[in-house]
Amino acid sequence: MSVRRRFTTASGAVLLTLAVAGCSGLGRTTVGPIAYVTERDVAVSVTSPSVNGCHRLAPSGATKVANESLTDIVLYQTRNCEGKESTYLPINTSEAIVPGHLPWRSYSVVH
Repeated sequence: MSVRRRFTTASGAVLLTLAVAGCSGLGRTTVGPIAYVTERDVAVSVTSPSVNGCHRLAPSGATKVANESLTDIVLYQTRNCEGKESTYLPINTSEAIVPGHLPWRSYSVVH
């Protein structure tokens, strides 16, 4: 194999690696479901939501949440993933609200 051909092959491999690495953050998801029960006892499951942004739960809020995804999440009592009252929910765990407390209304993904 000529030196020029090896250089071209190596350069192509490097460019391909950089291109894949540069695009790897696009469209990333949690990989797995996040399931919850609303205040009205309706079971909801969201499969592989995006790792970006704030995700709203049902309008009535969630009283129980099971994080069966491959990433940790943070639950909030507000609709915009803000506020002092938040709950950290690691992978493969579940949590329920304490009676008399507000339901969770949104979550964000820890990444």
